[in-house]
Amino acid sequence: MSEIKLWAFWRAVLAECLGLIILVFTGLSAAIGSRNNTFPDHELKMALAFGLATTTLSQCIGHVSGAHMNPAITLGLLATCQISVLRAFFYMVAQMLGAVAGSAIVYGVRPESIDSLGVNKLNGITPCQGFGFEFLLTLQLVLCVLTVTDKRRKVGQYAPLAYGLSVTVGHLAGIGYTGCGINPARSLGPALIQLSFDDHWVYWAGPLSAGVVAALLYNYLLAPREELFSEQTRALLCCGWEEETEPLLGEVKDVE
Repeated sequence: MSEIKLWAFWRAVLAECLGLIILVFTGLSAAIGSRNNTFPDHELKMALAFGLATTTLSQCIGHVSGAHMNPAITLGLLATCQISVLRAFFYMVAQMLGAVAGSAIVYGVRPESIDSLGVNKLNGITPCQGFGFEFLLTLQLVLCVLTVTDKRRKVGQYAPLAYGLSVTVGHLAGIGYTGCGINPARSLGPALIQLSFDDHWVYWAGPLSAGVVAALLYNYLLAPREELFSEQTRALLCCGWEEETEPLLGEVKDVE
């Protein structure tokens, strides 16, 4: 509980909220702003909007919060004891609030002739198939983030670009089938504003389970660490495991 007393902790939480506001505002504006939603121009526009916004925001807030901007990434790090339960909880709450706020802004400034708000919906596939798409697309995203931010690889300044490209790839592959959620907070925002929750569980179950699987897969199979699980568990219950892990896209220092 000591980290909750630090101003740096609350700056990080605020950064996650602000990041989702801008990300969702940018992505949804691109999704509903096309005059003629023709394939492939519309899908490419959305993919680039979400991907480039992710890259930009990672540079802006990576050194403040680690630039998770996705509950699936936060949950994955929690599952492998790389952040504390407290930080994960407040990050997820901030991400959801930011996504709702960003969606509300788009809803308020959109032209009256546009009824859509970019709510993710299944397109010609079953919920189980949608779950599969969301799971695999989020799996590659979380694996990418964990890989490029592993300080043993020293990727450094290229991590935000890789993060953004992974988001772009996910959208190019999944927009035509699920709308490409790969981020429960992004899916929640417009769905809550428009009260449209058809098959909404797909956009939570798929990404969140993929986040956990990706983190466990990377940390215990693809690139295992030497730390004992007991040490990680202790760190999880205290203030987060920090010896071999840096914040996602920048160094976060807790100072009073």
